[in-house]
Amino acid sequence: MKRLGLLGGTFDPPHYGHLVLAEQARIQLQLDRVLFIPAAQPPHKPTAEVTPIAHRLQMLELAIAGNPFFEISRADIDRPGPHYTVDLLTILREAYPEAEFFFLMGSDSLVDLPRWRDPHRLIQMTWLAVMPRPGYVVHMPLLEQALPGISRRLIWLDAPFLDIASHDLRRRVRQGGSIRYLVPPEVEAYIHAHGLYRNADRPSTP
Repeated sequence: MKRLGLLGGTFDPPHYGHLVLAEQARIQLQLDRVLFIPAAQPPHKPTAEVTPIAHRLQMLELAIAGNPFFEISRADIDRPGPHYTVDLLTILREAYPEAEFFFLMGSDSLVDLPRWRDPHRLIQMTWLAVMPRPGYVVHMPLLEQALPGISRRLIWLDAPFLDIASHDLRRRVRQGGSIRYLVPPEVEAYIHAHGLYRNADRPSTP
């Protein structure tokens, strides 16, 4: 049975926090592959706030190039919205019926999990591999009360604390700051070459 790591997100832009989470999970969980699953249009974000998917895909391809265990899944791009994680897992289950899933997330997302669409069904479909993030304390008794049985579906990852957030990277670029050493050099070069995040107006699809 294949062991697949699933890392979803807008990747706007992809950064070293994403890559460290994926690589640490791959090693610790002995994953055969990690699927990066960019969201076409997250249900909690207005269209105007998300960079066109063509730019995000190209940045993600640059970010994961060279790692044979990483690949991009278009499962969330090639289907109509709204795009909820539980629906995505259903689609992936059809594509990989024999696989064991490990959904990769930060502790900030775990804290918010009870507010996701159908979280009870979600935790039945996948293991939750969680990387601690600074500033987010998970109160397991409260989480267990909201989602009975979640404790048995959690795997805590031993990963470096990297407090990197895409919204902060966009702010840095918009204000003329540096994102060097926060994203892969190829991603930084792409952002500057295409003028991404320079102002509130999103660039058109390349």
